Amino acid sequence: MSYSVGQVAGYAGTTVRTLHHYDEIGLLSPSGRSHAGHRRYEDADLDRLQQILFYRELGFPLDEIAVLLDDPDTDPMEHLRRQHKVLTDRIGKLQEMAAAVERTMEARKMGINLTPEEKFEVFGDHDPDDYAEEAERRWGSTQAWAQSQRRAASYTKEDWLRIKAEADAVNEGMIALMEAGQPATGEAAMELAEEHRQHIRRNFYDCSYAIHTGLAEMYIADERFTATYDALKPGLAAYVREAILANAARHA
Repeated sequence: MSYSVGQVAGYAGTTVRTLHHYDEIGLLSPSGRSHAGHRRYEDADLDRLQQILFYRELGFPLDEIAVLLDDPDTDPMEHLRRQHKVLTDRIGKLQEMAAAVERTMEARKMGINLTPEEKFEVFGDHDPDDYAEEAERRWGSTQAWAQSQRRAASYTKEDWLRIKAEADAVNEGMIALMEAGQPATGEAAMELAEEHRQHIRRNFYDCSYAIHTGLAEMYIADERFTATYDALKPGLAAYVREAILANAARHA
């Protein structure tokens, strides 16, 4: 089976102009041509394009990519091993960054009252106060904010560690359901969504189903929340949102 340049551009999320350029410099030349002389790409060409786009995403210049892909001493498995290592390193770093952002946002939103040493122990080397102004601007006039501030002001380091462990348990449960192929609208996912809501009610403020669905939408609308969830498991933010909406609907 062969593909036109337009089809390949669509599959790969790139442009026809880019594919023409790759052909012109000899980085990716299509395996065939149509009777009219148009480029036709085979499956092997798409495999090579995938490799090219991977290295481009990592910042490799085109001439170095050509050397990597055309090195006769490097077999396909070596390419995969190299990519796996690079991706693993990058994922680890992104997860650390996302976790730090999540801790900072949660800490700032909830008005944590800890010593600098305790903040560092609970939240790492990111100061929770960094998001104070934004949090107050967004939620400062709400009853939920005031209630959350009152509760958070009395929490100790141990309280915050417990709260974090509870939240982590919900996330881990959602990830397990995703990996098991369970739908976000299923009973198990909705039960975890309800636990998520109850977790907020117990620790921060009276979280109604309406407020909970608003939070769910924010997990998708605010790229920082999306990145935090998706760093744990790609697609987790959308999965949690769908479970929360389904749970709210069944209690309507």
